[in-house]
Amino acid sequence: MYHFTDEDFKVFEIEGLENRMTALIETTRPKLEKLGDYFSDFLTAQTGETYYPHVAKHLRRTTNPPDDTWVAFSTHKRGYKMLPHFQIGLFGSHVFVLYGVIYESPEKEGVAETFMKKEQTILALDDFIMKRDHMKEASEAIEEEALRDNLLRLKNVKKGELLFGKRYEPGHPALQSDQAFLQEVEDTFLKLIELR
Repeated sequence: MYHFTDEDFKVFEIEGLENRMTALIETTRPKLEKLGDYFSDFLTAQTGETYYPHVAKHLRRTTNPPDDTWVAFSTHKRGYKMLPHFQIGLFGSHVFVLYGVIYESPEKEGVAETFMKKEQTILALDDFIMKRDHMKEASEAIEEEALRDNLLRLKNVKKGELLFGKRYEPGHPALQSDQAFLQEVEDTFLKLIELR
């Protein structure tokens, strides 16, 4: 199974690190691994560059249970945080499909300049959102003034980051079947690939 269900969302209601991690490993991680295999092949075929999947392991956590989980895709075999990357994952409130760059990346400034050149392409993304912090659930609509502010922040602020993509609340048609979800993610990734 590839698509996320109520069972996956409910994992984030489980109290305690150990209990939540057990549920994540049993319920959600197998889907992330399958999505990782599927979409690393898809991104490689679409871009001509080799993409590798990186499924979140949450190994650094010692007390607080994770609020989200994901699989990220980058052209680096050993990691993704240092590069612009794609993500599929979920919080307890929604599934996300994203592309962008986070604060750990030394390439942030160059990515910001690429995004600035593609401002019209970004503004034309219908039903898409942008995120200034990948660790929080909050996102905002893509509007010209906010986009420019976020791009300047990405370029100039050390902790700046910016991701674009889509979010799907429980019950969204894209989450009703594997076929619907895979098609939706493919369509979303094809638009996000244009931002590279």
